[in-house]
Amino acid sequence: MKENKITKINLKQLLRLIQFSTLPKGPIILILILSLLQTTTGLIVPWFTKDLIDVLSVSSLNIMKICMLAGAFLIQAASGAFSTYYLAFLGEKVVANLRKRLWKHTLYLPISYFDQHRSGESISRINNDTTIVKELITKQLISIFTGMISLIGSLCLLFYLDWSMTLIMLIAVPIMFLVMRPIGNKIYQISKQLQAETAKFTSVLTQVVSEIRLVKAYTAENVEQRNGEASIENLRQSGLKEAKVFAILQPFMSLIMMLMLGLVIGYGGYRVATHALSAGALVAYIMYLFQILMPLTMMTQFFTSLQKAFGATERMIEMLEWETEPKVTHAPSIHSNQPIHIKQLSFTYQQIDEPNYILKDINVTIPPAKVTAIVGPSGGGKTTLFSLIERFYRPTSGEILLGEQSIQTFSLQNWRDQIRYVSQESPLLAGTIRENISYGMKREVTDEEIVSAAKLSFADAFISQLPKGYDSEVGERGIKLSGGQRQRIAIARALLHNPQILMLDEATSNLDSKAEEVVQKALQNLMKGRTTLIIAHRLSTVIDADQILVIEQGRLTGQGTHDQLLSSHRLYQQLVQQQFKWNRSHEHQS
Repeated sequence: MKENKITKINLKQLLRLIQFSTLPKGPIILILILSLLQTTTGLIVPWFTKDLIDVLSVSSLNIMKICMLAGAFLIQAASGAFSTYYLAFLGEKVVANLRKRLWKHTLYLPISYFDQHRSGESISRINNDTTIVKELITKQLISIFTGMISLIGSLCLLFYLDWSMTLIMLIAVPIMFLVMRPIGNKIYQISKQLQAETAKFTSVLTQVVSEIRLVKAYTAENVEQRNGEASIENLRQSGLKEAKVFAILQPFMSLIMMLMLGLVIGYGGYRVATHALSAGALVAYIMYLFQILMPLTMMTQFFTSLQKAFGATERMIEMLEWETEPKVTHAPSIHSNQPIHIKQLSFTYQQIDEPNYILKDINVTIPPAKVTAIVGPSGGGKTTLFSLIERFYRPTSGEILLGEQSIQTFSLQNWRDQIRYVSQESPLLAGTIRENISYGMKREVTDEEIVSAAKLSFADAFISQLPKGYDSEVGERGIKLSGGQRQRIAIARALLHNPQILMLDEATSNLDSKAEEVVQKALQNLMKGRTTLIIAHRLSTVIDADQILVIEQGRLTGQGTHDQLLSSHRLYQQLVQQQFKWNRSHEHQS
């Protein structure tokens, strides 16, 4: 009962997934017509053969019947060729539509999804699991439909030719299904395990290859080799389990079929010898028997493919059912030259009875077109505040307002278009400098605009010295450029987008003093006339801010200018003293 329920659920999910792929109706109808034509002519051929053999046995040649037989063969071959091609066309269409759907859904999933799932697993869902569903649809689904027609038609003709022999033959059918039932459940379990191991292995590959410099820097090749080999071994073991099932299934099916064939030939030979059956009828009977055996083989393959597809479907449906970021249809327009009010803001990643709050009861106003700096010990919640403003997460309680309007009411895309974020990592994509500066622009950008942004960010000087200039490749994650160069390209990108709200997260923390000086000048150009929030550990970069917020252990403990906090806030005083000592020590070492 439980197994039937699982199968029913999985079949429902599979049908939903096929609906997601929006199959084109025209090719489906054409494939069905061609397949039916192929099946019908396949049923006619043995009958023509019977008549031809019976006629030849009495030394009389009928040219018309030979021509009809040849014509039936040609129609069967032609319709088979065209249906095979259109099945491949349909399968590619299905997998393309599914992958597009999954890829679009992946791009609009919230950050919380990626916090919980490895990127390699998502890649495996889009790439590997869709191929399993394609195999089912292209090679099995429509073939099983025509196979059933061929099976029913052949059985009817077999009963007509010799009902007693057909009844004897049908004894094998319930035996086959009794064996198939437990094997099918086993295949489903193995397939789920195999796909999970494939996703895990893809995840290991993705992580190691993307962080290969870290692996080499820590001479962790042996560690990663062992991890990779362990995943490969798990894949091998899962593959062997699947092979064991097929090693039992296929010989068993072959044995049943050979027994059926031997029984028919033996009993049929006896019927011909006693003149109860003509030689032509026996040949036709054997040909129809093969037309039954082929659909039965296809049913076996369909059954195993279906169980494998159930495993793939379950994971894809789980991904597709994950709620995407909210889409506001009737959103108010955004007037970003207003203050940002943060009221009673609290946030935790864990929705439990006693959560560990990252931020707790934050109340502050960020004035428009001014610079607000945020300082405090690491792990205090500063970057999390940025993530909440960008709406990567929803507050656990409290709200963030622009003027009098909650930012949750704005269109997510329009809201994020107001903001540009420059982090300490300065992420770049593999491609040219030009592509990285203009990344995310929703209109065509002229070379003059790109050069202008690069000049304002002080990036043009080093770009013009490169052999290919703006068409120079930056390498994966910008590895061909220095930290300061990557920062300046990130600033040029932000300048080109002309944001109203600017967020800088430790934008100069990884730079030497010379590079920091150049980047600071670029940041001054970027901050002009914009609402700017800065996270910085180097207090020298924020002493001129219009207001400074001190956040420690998720709470706002201080607010004011540099002078005000220096005279009244104990932690800020300690931070300044530590910074002063570090600067003096650094100058002495220099």
